[in-house]
Amino acid sequence: MTEFNAYVAVIATSLVIILSYLFNLISKKTNIPSVLLLVILGIGLKQASVYFGIGTGEYLFAILEILGIVGLTMIVLEAALDLELTREKWPIIWKSFSVALLGLVTTSLLTAYVIQHFFIDDFFTAMVYAVPLSIISSAIVIPSVGALDEEKKEFLVYEATFSDILGIMFFYFLLGHAETAQTHTIVLDVVSNILITILLSGIISYTLVLIFQKLDTQVKLFLLISVLLLLYSIGKLFHLSSLLIILVFGLVLNNHKLFFFGKLRRLVNSRDVSGTLHNFRLVTMESAFVVRTFFFVIFGMTITVSTILNWKVALVSALLLAILYSLRFVWLKLFVRRKILTQLFIAPRGLITILLFFSIPAELQAAQFNAGVLLFVILLTSIFMTLALVIGGNKIEPYEDFASSYWQQVDREIDNMDTTESQRELAEKKQEVN
Repeated sequence: MTEFNAYVAVIATSLVIILSYLFNLISKKTNIPSVLLLVILGIGLKQASVYFGIGTGEYLFAILEILGIVGLTMIVLEAALDLELTREKWPIIWKSFSVALLGLVTTSLLTAYVIQHFFIDDFFTAMVYAVPLSIISSAIVIPSVGALDEEKKEFLVYEATFSDILGIMFFYFLLGHAETAQTHTIVLDVVSNILITILLSGIISYTLVLIFQKLDTQVKLFLLISVLLLLYSIGKLFHLSSLLIILVFGLVLNNHKLFFFGKLRRLVNSRDVSGTLHNFRLVTMESAFVVRTFFFVIFGMTITVSTILNWKVALVSALLLAILYSLRFVWLKLFVRRKILTQLFIAPRGLITILLFFSIPAELQAAQFNAGVLLFVILLTSIFMTLALVIGGNKIEPYEDFASSYWQQVDREIDNMDTTESQRELAEKKQEVN
């Protein structure tokens, strides 16, 4: 076995990030999802490590566990910072929430029955494996729908965001009650847990917004992320729904004018909060980009290619895809009703699926489950999404293009301002943050 070399590790890490950026550019030109390219890169790195005798298995999963904690936090935070709570958006919000919730629950139940029939005898364990396969990946959807019309784009972004958050909560809800037999005990625990977490989340979110708008130091964004990671980890140790803390904070920060109403509005300097929000979005997006990159590459490195050369894997994957798109058609037809063909096939599985799959505790892991199913579902849903966008004449926009959306919105606000004073104030805010 080749001895570990820190410089080689740094070179490899840097090259992976550079290649991930190039894959985004390739994705824009060819409509091939960068996810597929990253997975292929991971498979190639695994073969190279075997050829050169470089050991990876002993520390690969330890790194994965740490990245998993950071990844879940950053993904939920990034999703929350994209949610604007306004009266005009309410129809899109409740429809996308309904499709995400009903799609998650029904797909998980039917997927669990299929997994139970082919791989795992215990339905509860099959359900634990089914939930990750039933979650739409916002990590893939958000960078891919920029060229759609505004209504479809907003619906898909909201739906994927809700699917991520609800799916993660559902998964950890199952793990937290694996030993509980009585239904009323489960319901009581869940309700009390959520209520306590929401109360704490509200207090923490208001406090953090008030404190961080007062900090004059320019090095405060990663401090804020560190505080959120600390709160998330402490919450998990006390068996709270920690992701609610992250979700509520993101919603309060992004919609501070809604949450700081009446006399509370005097406590907030809108200019300072907006400047912090803009920079925080960029840091969150960049951090989430790095986490996404390494997770898809590591996923590729964990794949054993021979596992997908199996008729049972192909059959089960086909059944799961049929269930996924059939149920999705029903819920889209019920809530959206018209022009749903593009939305129907934009339901990729990705980072959240991988994160949760590797988070299954040892006592619930089933050796008889073939991981090739996971690979098939992730790859085929991404390919179907690509075909839907190509046939619809839409281009996949790279991840970086979304960083400029905030200032485009600011420019529109400046143009729509009635008073010269308001125009000057908003323009000064833009110049100050830049």
